[in-house]
Amino acid sequence: MRAVRDAKWEPTVPALMNLVAASGAPHLRAAFAAAGLDGIRPGQAVALVPLAVGGLHASDLADRLRVSRQAVAQAVAALERHDYVVRGPHPSDARVRIIELTPRGRHALRVMRSTALDVEKRWRDVLGEHRFGELRETLLALRSAETGESSGLEQGDSR
Repeated sequence: MRAVRDAKWEPTVPALMNLVAASGAPHLRAAFAAAGLDGIRPGQAVALVPLAVGGLHASDLADRLRVSRQAVAQAVAALERHDYVVRGPHPSDARVRIIELTPRGRHALRVMRSTALDVEKRWRDVLGEHRFGELRETLLALRSAETGESSGLEQGDSR
């Protein structure tokens, strides 16, 4: 039986957002390779971002990333094998292990930021400054509505 195609089918906005976000992965992989950073995939690299401000327990990292603890455990194990993170004792509770960035992990974050700024520049060139600013504000509003919390990325904060 032949499938009937809906001539009016268009991707949803969330699907488009995912496609646009995923389009940056090849650029990031190339940037990692150019910087000599092996053993890290864009999907794993996301786990480094919350660690930029300091070490976290695995469950706190999972909460911030909005993923399962199992997913964090897998990503952290891979990142640790390639010296992007290290697990060490909590300063006040030796039973607790804290995940922290290594110098190599900080280098990967700098590469990620530089690549993201390059993407933003391309988007600004396509959209123009005004439309790019509107896009940013719209995304912040949607994030806030979805999470029920302030984005923490208001004007002037370009993480």
